Amino acid sequence: MIDTNQLLRFTTAGSVDDGKSTLIGRLLYDSKAIFEDQLQAVENTSRRKGHDGVDLALFTDGLRDEREQGITIDVAYRYFTTPKRKFIIADTPGHIQYTRNMVTGASTANAALILIDARNGVIEQTKRHAFIASLLQIPHVIVCVNKMDLVDYSETVYEEIIAQFEEFASKLIVKDIRFLPISALKGDNVVNRSEQMGWYQGAPLLHTLEHLHISSDLNKIDARFPVQTVIRPQRDGFIDYRGYAGRIASGIFRPGDGIAVLPSGFTSTIKTIDTLEGEVTEAFAPMSVCITLEDDLDISRGDMIVKTNNRPEPTQEFDAMICWLHSQPARPRTKYTIFHTTNEQKAMVKDILYKIDINSYDRDEADKTLTMNDIARITVRTTRPLMIDEYRDNRITGSFVLIDDATHETVAAGMIL
Repeated sequence: MIDTNQLLRFTTAGSVDDGKSTLIGRLLYDSKAIFEDQLQAVENTSRRKGHDGVDLALFTDGLRDEREQGITIDVAYRYFTTPKRKFIIADTPGHIQYTRNMVTGASTANAALILIDARNGVIEQTKRHAFIASLLQIPHVIVCVNKMDLVDYSETVYEEIIAQFEEFASKLIVKDIRFLPISALKGDNVVNRSEQMGWYQGAPLLHTLEHLHISSDLNKIDARFPVQTVIRPQRDGFIDYRGYAGRIASGIFRPGDGIAVLPSGFTSTIKTIDTLEGEVTEAFAPMSVCITLEDDLDISRGDMIVKTNNRPEPTQEFDAMICWLHSQPARPRTKYTIFHTTNEQKAMVKDILYKIDINSYDRDEADKTLTMNDIARITVRTTRPLMIDEYRDNRITGSFVLIDDATHETVAAGMIL
């Protein structure tokens, strides 16, 4: 049974012209998720460009540069709903110089759609995007073999591409990989089953997305509640109310649970858990709640409420895989501001252990420079302890960003090892 209110975030990836934007346009178009004015605007643009029908890619290629070049150069987000589920799509670029955009779009995704042109098979870009999906611990990967209409809907071609992908994917850490033969342009196996590929017995893409089981992807064991703000209403009926508001990162909290507040280590018991709809007897990720405690403790933004018998390890030094996002290279021993959950403090890149060639997966231990789109393993040192988990166990408490103090720009996104 699928929760109709459950939100699925998925990202698309593939080489340039593999048809990512067309696929999303087809999903939106065939599932009737496009407003009439949007459809009219795209129809007008398609006519001006001399297309016979509607250019589906224009539904996502929102930037003028993209429409002129016919490519995606930024992360385009689209939202749509079916009777079964709500969706957020991140349409990410295919060029190597936009690796950082894929990392951004995929960082919160439940699933990754990797498109392969049936005429070209598995290429370097395919391997690169699969590696990034693995690095970001995206739980579900759906490999869409697109443009099947251009290879006469050949089952042999499809099976050869699956074999190619599985050969290198054995080195990756992905829990769930599925394969689909589609034609985004013609609509085969996107929303409706294909009449041209009777040999394929699986469900079409939309059905697969609607029924993808994502509840178990959340960490329900390690209870982590980063405090965003303290709520003191100071009005009739709430004179003594002191609540700690935020979004649950993982785990389950209930009134009566024994908790510890980190980094202070003070302990107490949960008194109530309040939401916008009222008081609840159980709260879990990713709910936004306000927790009150039996004791008055000194708690502020950046602290973390956890179960007394399950605490993260406070640490000031840790290794992480990062993607360098900024055009300016990393400066050794420079102080940055690190944002980890709701905690903000100073940090520096203590050491660059190795960089990864995302084409070959080889490690380069000699190169100690970090430039835009580089992926590397580094050692980070912070001024005060952070309450961290490994990224593979918890994508919220295991991730961070680095901010340049001078420009206030985000320079890196990291995954704690």
